[in-house]
Amino acid sequence: MPLDQVRTLLAVVDEGTFDAAAAALHVTPSAVSQRIKALEQSTGRVLLMRTKPVRLTESGEVVVRLARQLAQLEHDARRELGLAHEGEPATLPIAVNADSLATWFLPALTRVPAELRVCFELRREDQDHTTTLLREGVVMAAVTSSPDPVQGCSVTALGRMRYVPAASPEFVARWLDGPLRQAIGRVPVVVFDRRDDLQDRFARRLTRGRDAGRLRHHVPSSEGFLDAVLAGMGWGLVPSAQAEPHLRDGGLVLLDSRRAVDVPLYWQQWKLHSPALAATAEAVAAVAGEALEPF
Repeated sequence: MPLDQVRTLLAVVDEGTFDAAAAALHVTPSAVSQRIKALEQSTGRVLLMRTKPVRLTESGEVVVRLARQLAQLEHDARRELGLAHEGEPATLPIAVNADSLATWFLPALTRVPAELRVCFELRREDQDHTTTLLREGVVMAAVTSSPDPVQGCSVTALGRMRYVPAASPEFVARWLDGPLRQAIGRVPVVVFDRRDDLQDRFARRLTRGRDAGRLRHHVPSSEGFLDAVLAGMGWGLVPSAQAEPHLRDGGLVLLDSRRAVDVPLYWQQWKLHSPALAATAEAVAAVAGEALEPF
């Protein structure tokens, strides 16, 4: 597979359209289209669905993984040979869940040595779905809840992120005149988005089978989720690192001191010899060891 065609496929995926890829590569859209067609003909596979933005086929995912690995290896080799342009950075795409991003993950990235000149491209995704981005070749590493390695990846256990059921004092006074177990099916609840089943999992454990109430607010931001619970919109499972200061000052009330939900987190990355990737993995593991509950 000619490298210019492979790089062009990667540009189309990263930019989302043929026109945007052409602008990034400083070629015409026609040239981009011809390269992609030639690559599909040489592989005998359809690699892209021509939607906006484009979507990869399973065969396309394989080629994009190759393209991203080649790009990183080429960058590292150029640096070692002294051929890299002055100040040329390495780009490292990583998938990470919102709660890790809002609490412990960014401090980990600050520990990566500055002389490596790494540009982090973070993709926010639920920890149950970050492996999809790894499999598609969109990212080179991910914080995930899955201990099962994606093909071509290694796995490192990070620790458990603890969530505690909490609500504001005003919410408790208005909605809870008894144990949470009795009221959980009818009181408002805050959830991250429609794929977030953390509150329902907690409710099923508490009630032996019943979900949380249908009156639910979707707040797709870790900071916004906390603000919604603090404002009394509903109860929710808040990361303990975010909840603790508000529990101390009375802004939040712990609804069940005996039950917390622990979500296991793992670091998955491509098996690729890269100084930038290795340094990032080391920093992430170190900070996770300080911030998360041990297994």
